[in-house]
Amino acid sequence: MSETRPRIAAVIPALDEEEAIADVVAAVRREGLDEIVVVDSGSADRTVARAEAAGARVVTAPRRGYGLACATGAAAAMGSAEVLLFLDGDGSDRPEFIPTLLAPILEGRADFVIGSRSRGERERGSMGAHQLLAGRAAGLATRFLYGVRYTDMCPFRAIRSAALRTLDMREMTYGWNLEMQMRAARSGLRILEVPVGHRRRAGGTSKVSGTILGSLKASLRIAATFARVALERHS
Repeated sequence: MSETRPRIAAVIPALDEEEAIADVVAAVRREGLDEIVVVDSGSADRTVARAEAAGARVVTAPRRGYGLACATGAAAAMGSAEVLLFLDGDGSDRPEFIPTLLAPILEGRADFVIGSRSRGERERGSMGAHQLLAGRAAGLATRFLYGVRYTDMCPFRAIRSAALRTLDMREMTYGWNLEMQMRAARSGLRILEVPVGHRRRAGGTSKVSGTILGSLKASLRIAATFARVALERHS
């Protein structure tokens, strides 16, 4: 990447991801980003030690919550980074697609770029049918409200720091990704969705799809987020 390009930081939320986090950090480092911020939400394993040993700066979220971890990492990185890249710490997002996400922003063509797993190549068993359906349903609803259609709520995404500041993000749990997409569409940001590859997590158990209760809680939170942000449109 050019020395004159904007400063870029990766934000990686993590909770008990000791099996994957070092490899994720190492793979992101190979893409030449300026900083990698791992946000620990109270891991009981060696996530923090392995992330630091791999070269990441680790910050701690004040309590658990996916959105809170993302917000904490963004706040830590935005002081110097002009572009933020988000990806999960479980190894399911493929860092080799980082240039694909960043290019439209670096070339001045987009403010917000989101990866689409449904349009990309997926490793068998990496996503459930309910996840694919939920992403497309949310995308259709967002198109109805704001004229912008998404096919996924993928956590693998990049956004200009200045653009993120304007979105007034409030959702601190699993609705964070959808809220960002809805607020970006409503705000008129230049949005681009690009296909990305996806694979099975490298280890551990998913906090969402790993259990029926986790999936149910996440689904209810996402539905509540959609309703809340949609109703703000009429305020």
